[in-house]
Amino acid sequence: MWPMDCIAHKRDGKVLTADEIRSFIADYTAGRIADYQAAAWLMAIYLQGMTDEETTELTLAMAKSGDIVDLSSIPGIKVDKHSTGGIADTTTLIVAPLVAAAGVPVAKMSGRGLGFTGGTADKLESIPGFQIVLPEEKFLDQVRRVGISLITQSGEIAAADKLLYALRDATATVESIPLIASSIMSKKIASGADAIVLDVKYGDGAFMKTKERARELAKIMVSIGRLAGRPTRAVITSMSAPLGTAIGNALEVDEAVEALSGKGGRRLMEVVEALGAQMLIVGQKAADEAQGRAMIRDLIASGKGLAKFKECIKAQGGSTSWIGKRPLTKAEQVFTAVSTDGGYITRIDGRALGEIAMEMGAGRARKEDAIEPMVGIRLFKELYDPVRPGEALFTLYGKKTDDMMALAQRAADHIIVTDEQAAIQEPVVSDIIL
Repeated sequence: MWPMDCIAHKRDGKVLTADEIRSFIADYTAGRIADYQAAAWLMAIYLQGMTDEETTELTLAMAKSGDIVDLSSIPGIKVDKHSTGGIADTTTLIVAPLVAAAGVPVAKMSGRGLGFTGGTADKLESIPGFQIVLPEEKFLDQVRRVGISLITQSGEIAAADKLLYALRDATATVESIPLIASSIMSKKIASGADAIVLDVKYGDGAFMKTKERARELAKIMVSIGRLAGRPTRAVITSMSAPLGTAIGNALEVDEAVEALSGKGGRRLMEVVEALGAQMLIVGQKAADEAQGRAMIRDLIASGKGLAKFKECIKAQGGSTSWIGKRPLTKAEQVFTAVSTDGGYITRIDGRALGEIAMEMGAGRARKEDAIEPMVGIRLFKELYDPVRPGEALFTLYGKKTDDMMALAQRAADHIIVTDEQAAIQEPVVSDIIL
């Protein structure tokens, strides 16, 4: 069909047929539709919206526009986990080995960081020798043998998404819920998992700014998963403050090891338990959330989760000699800042701290930027914690060229201490969407 007809139908608020959506995506990916026509179509979707059925068809068409990973040779229910991105979000490095230790296969393909949110692939690459790129057969074989493999995406997963995302960024259509949902879910479906658990974040340090928008996005993605035959659940979590206490690549690996050793922070472990429980439920290892959470706690206490993480690292060529002996993080400069006031932590601006860490080299402003794996920020206090004058607030890990005093002053400005406790303490996990 003519692309103009598809544009006009959506412009006029009509429901697009599956054939219209499939043809448009196939023709655009093949270069038979011009960018200006695709831009007009995206704006029509932005203004008119899409039904769940339309969004599902768009997701499937995008998933089929590139490589499809076949995990059928791996026994069991393969479960994938995806986060919409946040500050100090180390959950994949913790929850994936825990779930794998419970017998749920995890074949996880993760992206690299861009901007102030970190990428799992970059964190893993801070481990000496760790191979983040594996041939597909080696990747599949490792999941069969070890129960887990953590790699970066190779090939061309959801090729149409890459093209459309660049266009959305240039045409002010990024914030469309159907377009966000199809972008995320097309990559998850193409990655081959049997079931999907989503961590949908909201707040200052997240893409979705309000809980209501996060719920709307989560509901659509859960619906897409169900209509596509992939059981999907979503956990709604707050990014009103950093999730964990480490912002930086090696620092977050250190935090993951601490968490798997039973020393994880309050906010981080609440999300780990919530996501882990849902992954165990869809993986048919737990009957309900209470049992799933108990299993996650037991896997930490027994050391089985940490053992599985070490097994995964070794299988991918990484060194584990440092685990249990010393931190992975070794920076050229280290500076610890203390609190000048006593009271309670009532605000930690995670986005601002993430941007400071990015400037230090922990993140990328552009895709081609190099990462400094050892730099970042380690917090000693979480949101709502009490603090005394002279207590350590955070440590900066920097390069030789960093002005540590200036960076520390900037970071301290984004950690607010008040005399009174916050009247309302927002929970880090607010809802589960089934």
